Amino acid sequence: MNESGEHRKLQLQELEEIRNDAYDSSKIYKKNTKALHDKMISKREFKVGQKVLLYHSRLWLFPGKLRSKWIGLFVIINVLPHGAIEIQSLETSKIFKVNGQRLKHYFEGIQENEGEYMHDLKLDVPPEIN
Repeated sequence: MNESGEHRKLQLQELEEIRNDAYDSSKIYKKNTKALHDKMISKREFKVGQKVLLYHSRLWLFPGKLRSKWIGLFVIINVLPHGAIEIQSLETSKIFKVNGQRLKHYFEGIQENEGEYMHDLKLDVPPEIN
């Protein structure tokens, strides 16, 4: 009876060690996964006066593949701590606060060089067949 009791105590200790090892490996896995995730996040720095686009995160009732999820053209008015940003719509002049992760920089296209490419482009057009 004593021998089986000792054997059972050893089994319980072994089971406790296995649980502790699993807990430790789970912690290590979570730490490494978080480090990898954080490494892939790009830090965006916004400055007052910059133009940005806002991610429209509402539920789409009629989703479209080609519909853009980015709306409007906004100007940054104030950069608040912890990632909050105050923006103003250029269309309605309405001011509101959003999370900085919902914004992306708006880059205006270079319009002065667009015409040059059209002049340099030579297309081989076959003659019309009658």
